[in-house]
Amino acid sequence: MMATLLKWIVPWEFSWVFLAIFLLTCVLFLRGSRRLSVSFSRKLMFWVGMAIIYLSLQTYLDYYAEHEFFVHRTQQLLLHHLAPLLIVIAYPASVLRAGVPLAWRLRVLRPLQRSWPWRLIRGVLLNPAVATLLFVVFVLIWLIPAMQTLAMLDWRIYRFMNWTMLISGFAYWSLVLDHRPHPPGRMTVGLRVLSPAITMTPQIVAGAIVTFSRTDLYPIFEICGRAFTFNVLSGQLIGGVITWVPAALLESIGGLIALNQWLRLSRSGRLPRSLPQRPTVRPSATAASAAK
Repeated sequence: MMATLLKWIVPWEFSWVFLAIFLLTCVLFLRGSRRLSVSFSRKLMFWVGMAIIYLSLQTYLDYYAEHEFFVHRTQQLLLHHLAPLLIVIAYPASVLRAGVPLAWRLRVLRPLQRSWPWRLIRGVLLNPAVATLLFVVFVLIWLIPAMQTLAMLDWRIYRFMNWTMLISGFAYWSLVLDHRPHPPGRMTVGLRVLSPAITMTPQIVAGAIVTFSRTDLYPIFEICGRAFTFNVLSGQLIGGVITWVPAALLESIGGLIALNQWLRLSRSGRLPRSLPQRPTVRPSATAASAAK
């Protein structure tokens, strides 16, 4: 029993960079939640999302993701859709900032936020058009068999693939689930509701193509050695369905959350109102009144 547990806990491919970022984020959230009033639901969403990220990248599940297509698609769904969605719903930015010691905020965080590289990266990644495009592109590009082969044969490309999925997921959901009006939010409230319907469409098409394909699109998993012995096309079908149905369901949930926030902003009167237009006076009416 203990040997089986250790097998699943021990990372398949350990990463010091991931572990350092993960632990730092956890410590900052714990410190910040002691200084700010954070509801239980927000804490729950954050920790569940963080647990999903850790289980996906630093446990033996990563081995199966490298040796079975449908497990790989499950891993990508967790990293790209579910985990960022849950963490962004917790709105952890203010909590994480409160967890940073005051001296670090003054000497490190504030100068970093004012530096041009940080503003450039933030401006590009959080641009609504760029974030939406990358959110879709990084799903589709890693479904291309040639790109999938490269990722499976080179551990550096494999890690880059996982990081792109995770970062693009965080960037996109932080825009769609922004609880502020526009401005200061970067995306209009109407587009936040509409955007998931736009981004899910190409993913549904790609998932359907994989699902109904009658050829092995990803023979690289045969070369790496498959973890299970059932039919290859059955595993590919399951992977296509995972790309198709659960992904679309999560994006629909995100759209509904954005719609609820739109209604909340409208009820609280926080949406910008258009200025009343001045009544136009017809030239004929002006001339007639002058003649009188």
